[in-house]
Amino acid sequence: MIIRKALMQDWESISILFDNYRKFYKRNADIIGAGIFIKDRLVNNDSAIIIAENEGKVIMGFVQLYPIFSSTRMKRLWLLNDLFIQPEFRNKGISIALINECKNLCRITNSCGMVLETAKDNIIGNSLYLKTGFIPDNDHHYYEWGNEVQ
Repeated sequence: MIIRKALMQDWESISILFDNYRKFYKRNADIIGAGIFIKDRLVNNDSAIIIAENEGKVIMGFVQLYPIFSSTRMKRLWLLNDLFIQPEFRNKGISIALINECKNLCRITNSCGMVLETAKDNIIGNSLYLKTGFIPDNDHHYYEWGNEVQ
């Protein structure tokens, strides 16, 4: 397994995984929109996309992080926003390898850490994040505002 930063030529393969990720979260399929979104992230370099590929150069999974900042810590903080492994490649340690690479990104960018959110009913994801050292935040409320119709 190779864990590496996504390159521009990976956008189409990542887009398929990204569309599957969105469907997991009950969004309608939109492969064209997914492709545009991923291509824009790579072109604008406004997210970090890390992929896991096998010996045959098939992308098995990806993680996407966005840089944000912690004012109280006066440092960069990464938002781990997307993590998805194709079903046929699950239970092979790919998620853990991707998260470990995210931790390396935090170290090399001198960040104070990562934050993430996941659905409460995402049993596998919640277990994974605890297993990889994430700590639930029981001291704060999470709020969202948006003008998008759900």
